[in-house]
Amino acid sequence: MASSCNGAFRNGSSSAQRPLKPLTASNLKSNSFKSRVHSSHAPPPPFRRSYPSNFSAAADGVPGRVRVAVRLRPRNAEELAADADFADCVELQPELKRLKLRKNNWDADTYEFDDVLTEFASQKRVYEVVAKPVVESVLDGYNGTVMAYGQTGTGKTFTLGHLGDDDTASRGIMARAMEDVLADISPETDSVSVSYLQLYMEAVQDLLVPANDNISIVEDPKTGDVSLPGATVVQIRDQQSIVELLRLGEANRIAANTKLNTESSRSHAILMVHVKRSFAGREDALSSEIDSASHLVKPSKLIVRKSKLVLVDLAGSERVHKSGSEGHMLEEAKSINLSLSALGKCINALAENSPHVPIRDSKLTRLLKDSFGGTARTSLIVTIGPSPRHRGETSSTILFGQRAMKVENMLKIKEEFDYKSLSRKLEIQVDKLIAENERQQKAFDNEVERINQEAQNRIAEVERNFAEALEKERLKCQMEYMESVKELEEKLVANQRRHDCDGFINGNCNGEELGSVSEEVSELRKLLQNEIQLRKAAEDELNKLKSQFEQFMQPGAGGDTEIVRLHRILEDEAYKKKSLEEEVAILQSQLLQLTFEAGQAKESLERSGSANGFNGVDPHMSQVRHLQFKETVNGQKAPIAPLYEHVGLQKILSLLESEDANVRIHAVKVVANLAAEEANQEKIVESGGLTSLLMLLRSFEDETIRRVAAGAIANLAMNEANQELIMVQGGISLLSLTAADAEDPQTLRMVAGAIANLCGNDKLQMKLRSEGGIRALLGMERCGHPDVLSQVARGIANFAKCESRASTQGLKSGRSLLIEDGALPWIVQNANNEAAPIRRHIELALCHLAQQEVNAKEMISGGALWELVRISRDCSREDIRTLARRTLNSSSTFRSEMRRLRIEC
Repeated sequence: MASSCNGAFRNGSSSAQRPLKPLTASNLKSNSFKSRVHSSHAPPPPFRRSYPSNFSAAADGVPGRVRVAVRLRPRNAEELAADADFADCVELQPELKRLKLRKNNWDADTYEFDDVLTEFASQKRVYEVVAKPVVESVLDGYNGTVMAYGQTGTGKTFTLGHLGDDDTASRGIMARAMEDVLADISPETDSVSVSYLQLYMEAVQDLLVPANDNISIVEDPKTGDVSLPGATVVQIRDQQSIVELLRLGEANRIAANTKLNTESSRSHAILMVHVKRSFAGREDALSSEIDSASHLVKPSKLIVRKSKLVLVDLAGSERVHKSGSEGHMLEEAKSINLSLSALGKCINALAENSPHVPIRDSKLTRLLKDSFGGTARTSLIVTIGPSPRHRGETSSTILFGQRAMKVENMLKIKEEFDYKSLSRKLEIQVDKLIAENERQQKAFDNEVERINQEAQNRIAEVERNFAEALEKERLKCQMEYMESVKELEEKLVANQRRHDCDGFINGNCNGEELGSVSEEVSELRKLLQNEIQLRKAAEDELNKLKSQFEQFMQPGAGGDTEIVRLHRILEDEAYKKKSLEEEVAILQSQLLQLTFEAGQAKESLERSGSANGFNGVDPHMSQVRHLQFKETVNGQKAPIAPLYEHVGLQKILSLLESEDANVRIHAVKVVANLAAEEANQEKIVESGGLTSLLMLLRSFEDETIRRVAAGAIANLAMNEANQELIMVQGGISLLSLTAADAEDPQTLRMVAGAIANLCGNDKLQMKLRSEGGIRALLGMERCGHPDVLSQVARGIANFAKCESRASTQGLKSGRSLLIEDGALPWIVQNANNEAAPIRRHIELALCHLAQQEVNAKEMISGGALWELVRISRDCSREDIRTLARRTLNSSSTFRSEMRRLRIEC
């Protein structure tokens, strides 16, 4: 490594430097560097991951991958003594992150950077702004690069490689970065290795072992990673080791004295830091598709994550006529300028999205190949000097930084393009996975069917074997019993014959012999009794086994959960049937009681000859009850319609104001039944029945009265002529208040039905919405009862249909009032409801909303497009499918979105 003509190695002969301990190959490999001396020190404080406030982040929270900052070097003693003013050339605006480059007194160019650092910015702030985010990314597993670029003498080495022996606050980026890396890793599981190189005259040299002066660059053909197999790699354990290593490398770096800088770097210094982190990972896998909730956890395995941090102190660019370089120094300057020019060409090609990036024009660009592009994080700090002699190169330095900033924008454009390609690939993979899943599901179903068949066959075989075994056991017991009885009978006969023979021959047999014979007979009888008991026990055991077998054959005993569930459902239905029968019995008893009371009232009226009531009951209600139950004979109910012909409608309506609660309830039920027939509705309204029902809804808190009154209003609201009267008399406000207060599902069903009928009137749309009808309708979905939800869905469908019709006729513009009142999320959520009435109304509502082009964008963002596509394909009703298909094809917004998502209708 020649350095003869221009001076010594940088800092190599300075008397101010303390002597360095020579490093040999042995202590490099053993990581001596006084690591054992400091092993007992307390660990440094934890490395806090926090980006500075002025560090801009991308949309996803990840910092920009290429950032550029400009720094004005602090003045040295000579420049302070000269008091040279640099502001007439460059004006820094750090609060705006701008730099103005003055051409003359009246013209200037303005440039924007990610950060602008004045001469008063501390080394700590420079590190936090420029390098700390890159270091944090490296610790998270990304590759990172920090480069310093600028004219010679503008403070690149001070910014990047200053060790701060006299003042720790003046430490550069290299020392601070290594301090943060060592603070964050775990010595037991992680490792940090360092190589310190210089690129001198297009030759890669080792700053730790100067004899290694021609290191080759190797690129992995598969991954494109750059490696230096001949470089010295040192394992780092503590901060003191890295300081000693940096001091050794700086001493071996080549420097020279020029007119612009007394210690001008003649090579590019490159510090490569390799971080290897290990941590335990675990993988979860589905055990099977039969039980999707259970997981099998695989044993933990060690995961190793590698990343690389590259810190580059570029040699300063210079103009030969200003630096005064001659001879070998001139060749060094040419080599420096050529390598920097090659770096600039690569940055220009990346900024202009050129298909060819000249990476191989220089070894510097080959070493920095993975610093631009991919997921690498790169920070470039551009340094400018405060001295007037630096003004000539300031413009080109700033332009270099501007070209580097364009690389980030181009990378974002490429990344967006890559995301689209990735999206298409993922769609293809999803289709393949769906097909594979269907195939596996079919195979799984076949396997389940096969297993079920085998299980049934085995159960049948076990049942058959069990029955055969029981029959064999029964036959065996019977045979043993018969043999035992036969044997005992033979013994008994033989004994009797012997006894008779002995008595005939020896007539003088004494009583003892007779006693012994009788004892033997009694013993035989006992044995016979024991055999009978054994037979009985065997029969009992056989019956017990038969009962167990019958229990085993009963549904549910074999674990058939589906049959058990059906039995439970049947039991529940039987219980409900029993409850209903009890209620019918109670009602029948009440009917008999009321019939009896009506008979007594009739007799009392006939005796008194007056129209007065009995027992304080209103006379009109007595007539109502009498007419109701008089014609109820043999379980046949008298028709309600002719009721007012006998009593009078006015009398029935007057009973709505009775003080007796039972009278009011019966009266409002009669009015509700009358209102169910269209022929009676006009007479009820003309007689003031609608007003009376609204007053009941307003003034009474009895749940039954409110429910029946709301049902009567719902019946009246089926007539279009009555709908406007209901709105004029404040009916929608009363219905909205009732919907907010009521909790009974039947009351809410009646109220929802009334509002749903009103939603079908084109003239009442705005008034219905302004008085809170839509919000009241949506609020009733809190009940969750299917009948209530069905009425809510019907009202929304009616309202959407009226809006669509008005929009088609040109009577309405602007987006749907349903969407403005927040109905769209509920509509989308219930578009595939299990209940057919709810689903049918919601599907119609979606189709009518989609017919208004102004609603298309909000429906797309709210997820309604997918439901419309599903309706057009899977709806059970042909008319709704046709309507959805026609709506999607007629909307340009929907067609554009479907083309983007590659959906075919």
